[in-house]
Amino acid sequence: MPLRITFELGPSDLKHFQTIMRETRAAAKNLSAEEIISSANELLAEVRSVQTPDFISERLMKLEVMVQMIQDEEWKLPPREVTRILNALAYFSEPEDLIPDHIPGLGFLDDAIMVELVVRELRHEIEAYQDFCNYRATEETRRRRLGKADHVSREEWLKHRRISLQQRMRRRRRRDRSRRSGGGRSPFSLL
Repeated sequence: MPLRITFELGPSDLKHFQTIMRETRAAAKNLSAEEIISSANELLAEVRSVQTPDFISERLMKLEVMVQMIQDEEWKLPPREVTRILNALAYFSEPEDLIPDHIPGLGFLDDAIMVELVVRELRHEIEAYQDFCNYRATEETRRRRLGKADHVSREEWLKHRRISLQQRMRRRRRRDRSRRSGGGRSPFSLL
């Protein structure tokens, strides 16, 4: 029989996670993008190798999308957005967790909470990237089915969709910022 446990992070809890994120970003400034991505991939591999509650594994697998966003050469995320995502991933390069990962069942809870907060912060980037991936897969299938020479190159049709989605992502991010207390950061802001 499953047991459901819920908890709510209040403003002081969120402030605590913001502080941790700032500290880990500062500590990670000397790390390369490759080192930060490698740390995130190591965490993903570790999560896959052990039994974790669904709540934790579902959230930690969202790290994979963030890593893919940076590494996808066809998405061509501008450096500013890459930096935003790397800042979010910096937490996972810190060897000292709030809850040590080796504790069965709960070891990845702090990581899952941080991923959840980061995913909320990067939701427009993630949505745009997932829309891009869906479009790319659908369009590849459609073009393969047609089987005839196309006057538009793959780079061109991807470029148009990429530009549109990245503009949408930035527009939504600006809209959200302007809705927050006078255009400032919300209490949930980690980046």
